Amino acid sequence: MKKLSKLSIVGYGAGDAANNLAFTTATMFLLVYYTDVAGISAAAAGTLLLTVRIFDAFADVFAGRVVDRTFSKRFGKFRPFIMFGSIPLLLLSVATFSIPELGESGTLLYAYVTYAALGLAYSLVNIPYGSLAGAMTQDPGERAKLGSARMIGALLVGSALGIFVAPLIKPGADLQATFTNITLAFVVIGAALYFFTVLTAKERVHRAVPNVTFKQSMDTLKGNKPLLMLCLSSFFFLSGYLALTSVQLFYLRDVLGRLDLYPVLSITQLVLTFVLAGFMPRLVRNFGKKRVYIYSSLLTVIGGITIFLTPASQVWIGFTGLVLSLVGVLAVNIVVWALEADTVEYGEWKTGVRTEGITYALFSFTRKTGQAVGGALAAYALALGGYKSGAAQTAEAVFGIQFAAGAIPAVLTLVAVAVMTKYKLTDARHAEILADIRARRESGANAAGHTEGSDDSTEDTSDDAAGGPAAKPLTSTTN
Repeated sequence: MKKLSKLSIVGYGAGDAANNLAFTTATMFLLVYYTDVAGISAAAAGTLLLTVRIFDAFADVFAGRVVDRTFSKRFGKFRPFIMFGSIPLLLLSVATFSIPELGESGTLLYAYVTYAALGLAYSLVNIPYGSLAGAMTQDPGERAKLGSARMIGALLVGSALGIFVAPLIKPGADLQATFTNITLAFVVIGAALYFFTVLTAKERVHRAVPNVTFKQSMDTLKGNKPLLMLCLSSFFFLSGYLALTSVQLFYLRDVLGRLDLYPVLSITQLVLTFVLAGFMPRLVRNFGKKRVYIYSSLLTVIGGITIFLTPASQVWIGFTGLVLSLVGVLAVNIVVWALEADTVEYGEWKTGVRTEGITYALFSFTRKTGQAVGGALAAYALALGGYKSGAAQTAEAVFGIQFAAGAIPAVLTLVAVAVMTKYKLTDARHAEILADIRARRESGANAAGHTEGSDDSTEDTSDDAAGGPAAKPLTSTTN
C-alpha cells in the first residue's frame, strides 16, 4: 500500500490544530470565563456545560448522517465541510467568549445559545475531519502517523494556550478583552490552517457506495461490537479527562498556588507529545493499539491518585501527578483515532458498505457525552466545595478542586480500562479483515453486498467471523 506523503500527514495535523483553536480554548477556559468573567455561578455553569455538550453530542450524529449522504466528485466526501464550515465555526468561538452585559437571565441565555451554536458548527467540521483519516489510508502504521500528527496539531495549540494565555488569567486583569482579542486572532490563523488541510489531505480509499442510506448506516452500526466497546470506554475516559482539564487551572492557581507552573506544564506536554508521536508507530507495532491504550490509561490513573492524595504544600509531587495524568492522556489520544478508523473497516466487512461519517459520529457522540459529564462533574465539585471567584479558597473548596482533578479522573479511567479489556478487534484481527475486504473487491463480491454476520452475543470467533456468504471464515486472533 502506498505510503502517505509527509505533506499530507502535516496537512492533516494542521486541521486538528485549527479545530482546537475553538475546542481546546473552550475546554481549558470556558468554565473560568463563565465563573470569573461572565459572573455565572459554578453550579449554573456546570448545568450549562452538561446540557449544551449533550446537545452537541446529538449534533455529531446529525453531522454524521449529513456527511454520509454527501459526496462531491471534485472535492470528495469530507473536505467540502471543512472548506465551508470553518469560518462560521471560528466566528462562533468569538461570540462564545464575548458575552455582553444582559443581566443574569440574559447572560445565561446568551451563553446557552452561543455555546450550542458553536457545538453544532464544530460537529459539521470535526466529524468530516475525523472521518477523513480513514479515507486517506488503511495501513495501521500510516494511521498511527495521522494520529500522531493530529495529536501534535492539537497539543501545539494547547501548549500555546497554556504558555501564553493561562498566565493572564489572574485577579484584576481585563479578561474580557483578552479573550476577545485571542479568539479574533484565531479566526485568521484557523482559516489558514483549515485550508492547508483541504489542499493537502486527499481521500484515497476505495468507496463502493458514495451516498449511504439511513438503513445502511444503521446496519453498519448495529453489528459493530468493537465500535460500541470503544465508544463506551472512551465515554468514561473522556469524562475523567474533561474533569481534569476543566479544573487544571484552578488546581495550579488555587490549590498549589503556582499559576506560573501552567506554562511549564504546557511546555512539558509539548515535548512529551513529540516524543510519543515519534515512538507511537513502533509501540503500536510491538504491543498493539489495544495494549497501548490500556497501559497509557493506567498512567492516568496513577497521576489522578497522586493529585488527589498530595497535600497542597507538596507542590512538585502534585505537579508530577499532573504530568503523569497527561502523559497517559496524550498516548491514548494518539492511538484512539487509529482504533476508531479500524472499526470503519470492521463495519464495511460486516455489511459491504463503508460509512466513515456515521461511525465517527457515534464515536464522537459518546466522547462528547463524556466531555459533558466530565465538565459538569468538575463544576459541581467546585460548587459543592464552595468555590468563590476572586477569593482565597477554603479547605473545602481546595478539596473539591482536588477531587475533580484527581479522584474523578482516576475512578472513571479505571472503568474505561475495564471496558477496553473486552475489546476484540486486535491489530492482527484487523489485518485479516482488511485482506478479506480486498479479496472481495478484487472478485467483485462487494458489488452484490453481504448479509449480516452471526450474533455478537457469542464468543470472539463467532462475533468476528461474519460477513455473509462472500466472506471467508477468519481465524480468531488475540493480541
